[in-house]
Amino acid sequence: MTFYLRTSLKAGPFRFNLSSSGVGVSAGVPGFRIGTGPRGNYVRVAGRGATYFGGQPAAPDRPVVRPASPSHDAGVVMRELGSESVQHLVASQPSDLISQMQAAASRRALWPWATAAITILGLLTPPVGLLLLVLGGPAVWWLRQRDLARRSVVVFYQVEDAPAARYEHFTASSGFVSRVERVWQIEAEGMLSNPYQQKVNAGASRLVRRTVGRLDLAGPPVLVTNIAIPSLQTKERSVYFLPDRVLVRHGRRYADLSYAQVRAQVANQLFVESETPPSDARCVDTTWQYANKSGGPDRRFKNNRQLPVMMYGRLTLSSSHGLLMVWDFSRPDVAASLAEALNRMR
Repeated sequence: MTFYLRTSLKAGPFRFNLSSSGVGVSAGVPGFRIGTGPRGNYVRVAGRGATYFGGQPAAPDRPVVRPASPSHDAGVVMRELGSESVQHLVASQPSDLISQMQAAASRRALWPWATAAITILGLLTPPVGLLLLVLGGPAVWWLRQRDLARRSVVVFYQVEDAPAARYEHFTASSGFVSRVERVWQIEAEGMLSNPYQQKVNAGASRLVRRTVGRLDLAGPPVLVTNIAIPSLQTKERSVYFLPDRVLVRHGRRYADLSYAQVRAQVANQLFVESETPPSDARCVDTTWQYANKSGGPDRRFKNNRQLPVMMYGRLTLSSSHGLLMVWDFSRPDVAASLAEALNRMR
């Protein structure tokens, strides 16, 4: 299948190999013991379900109702989308894989601090400092390899039969291989409840707070695996689609859900764009930054610029377990394709 990458993975100085007899590991750097590196996990997904070696499936569905946490933004009550629900997902019973990933993500990298310390001491203590810099280089490299090993979780996937066909379709046609110029995660939204709020917000009915994201096949930074992982990512929050589960990240914390627990809904979304609009998006109308009741420009405001009304695609990921993540795509067809492919994974 095209989503397989390799049968050999590297995490720091450790090399993991997948063979018919299982997962093997070797280390090629003096000073490293096998026990100090990440352990290999093996997941086989076939027609009758998933078999885990060194990991457990996602936790069962437990419906939870979480109240929204409002915040105020320029007089508009903003409802946070997803932040509390992701934290609650993390607080639920984690699988073994999630426990490993959270442990790896919580470990701090030591080699940057060692590099800074050696550099400062080397510059402040010549000529002894020159010797320190020469000897410190290999030490920093060794420490960096150690950090890479400690902050990695290795998982080999073997996907067969119908699950392989579904995942192949998901990675190929869900839009992850399509060119979409802009993706945003909607972090919060609030209703514009009075005429003045609508006037100063280009006549819109809602105000949103969003952050630019990306659509790729990179996967979580702590996960070393042999397949490409379709991902929707921002700096703070991300969602990753593995063959057997959906991973959700909030900061350094992770949670997982089965595909049966995740609902994907898509809709076209009109958006008054105050930034430079993406070149692949469709402009369907224009409005004014300060609009009067008839929709024309309110001439009491200076520098009243005309704004494009864009047609975006909005993807909402939710579950009865508490997940809520909202994403806007500059191309509605990519959002629709992703939702269709994701629902086929259920």
